[in-house]
Amino acid sequence: MISCTSILKNYHAYSLAFIVGLISVFGFSPFNFYAVPFLTILFFLYLQQRSPSKYLSSIFFGLGFFLGGIHWIFISLNVFGQMPIFLAAFLTLLFCLFLSLFFLPLAFGKHHLWVILVPITFTLAEWLRGFIFTGFPWISYGYSQLPGSPLAGYFAITGVHGVTFLIFFSATLIFTIISSYRNKLKLLCLFGLILIWLGGYFLQQIEWTKPFKEPFSVSLLQGNIPQDKKWDKDLINQSLIKYINLIESSSSSLIILPETSIPLLYHNLPSGFKKRLSDHAHKNEGDIIIGVIEKQDGHYFNSALSIGRNGEQRYQKFHLVPFGEFIPFKFILKFIYENWLNIPFSDLSRGPNLQDPFLFNGIKLAINICYEDVFGYEITKPLPNANILVNLSNDAWYGESIASKQHLQIAQGRALETGRMMLRSTNTGATAIISAKGRILNQLPLFKEGILSDYVQPFEGSTPYIRYGNYPIVGLCVLLLIFCFIKRKNSGTKL
Repeated sequence: MISCTSILKNYHAYSLAFIVGLISVFGFSPFNFYAVPFLTILFFLYLQQRSPSKYLSSIFFGLGFFLGGIHWIFISLNVFGQMPIFLAAFLTLLFCLFLSLFFLPLAFGKHHLWVILVPITFTLAEWLRGFIFTGFPWISYGYSQLPGSPLAGYFAITGVHGVTFLIFFSATLIFTIISSYRNKLKLLCLFGLILIWLGGYFLQQIEWTKPFKEPFSVSLLQGNIPQDKKWDKDLINQSLIKYINLIESSSSSLIILPETSIPLLYHNLPSGFKKRLSDHAHKNEGDIIIGVIEKQDGHYFNSALSIGRNGEQRYQKFHLVPFGEFIPFKFILKFIYENWLNIPFSDLSRGPNLQDPFLFNGIKLAINICYEDVFGYEITKPLPNANILVNLSNDAWYGESIASKQHLQIAQGRALETGRMMLRSTNTGATAIISAKGRILNQLPLFKEGILSDYVQPFEGSTPYIRYGNYPIVGLCVLLLIFCFIKRKNSGTKL
């Protein structure tokens, strides 16, 4: 049994684990020190050798990691959701504490097979984190290697979870090299480490996909409308005027607006506004994609609508944000939404699981909305048919925090996994054009109104990740885990 007395007695050890977890966040955007996760994992493995409780140390490490990495959830609940400060802080802490349980695999740090067991179990736990309660795979460890680390070369093969595996495997190999007294084992670990990192470097040189047709012009609009004013009835007309002026200032063949950029239900939009959209799209011989809430048969959908030369097309968001776009456990939590939380359209309906890409002048656009680009296996559904990835987002919910930069880094991962350019149109940032190699080619400043215009290149073909998704890395981890169980049985030790 874990007791409070035990925690208080050993608070120095657990505080240190918490701080090390907190420091790990500097490996991710906007800091981008990709070596930091290796250093913090190494130091934590050292702490684990002397920890009074491996399990508690792992939880405190995870708690520091998530509080440092996703503290901005408090902003969305308290500042924009108008939840009382103490309740918002408590729920944020509770959520981070729940997520920290996925760090329990680090408790295998003293097992005789820990060199491989820690990477296996942590990778599987991180993968499961993308499914449980609809999933929350934010700041998966693999993202810390974007874009500059040689390990980023593995994204097109293994996806983000495979890179997570290689981070932890590299860390355990380095730890073994430092701590082992066996020279043969040191040399073996060093050889494995060199092989992993050189392999990543050479994989970065491979062109998994090839250009399709000619580049075309695109404009990504950033309205910079504060979240607390977005749905203000007195300011709706100002928002419409702002966006129609931005639209008519662009001569690009494809113009993309952010998620829910139009602060009215689509069927309530003035006919004159719709006509100006259509006329301008035809004038540019292209399309305009807008983010809007739709009502169909009494259900509300977070949608992207394409208007213009290629006809009206729609995409309805499938993977909704729990608590933000739908109410889980409604019979229990309905009271909180009615009394302590004020989030517009917090009970939306899901769109179809499989939806066709948008057709644009012979090119296919794979649309996803906001949080959906966090799920790599879902982004591959319209691929390899689609030629470009398009994301409409609104990260204004998280204020001037690190969330928007983290989201941009996640989008870089999707571009690398699929060998496709990613176009991101957001309300307050980060609006950006990302290359098929995961590099940011162009970007608007955060919290500034503007138009990001450039030429973009469609691609065709498949990466290994498009073909096989997460199956290879998950399958490998399962097979290695079975191997560890067999070794345990033969040796008579406990796993």
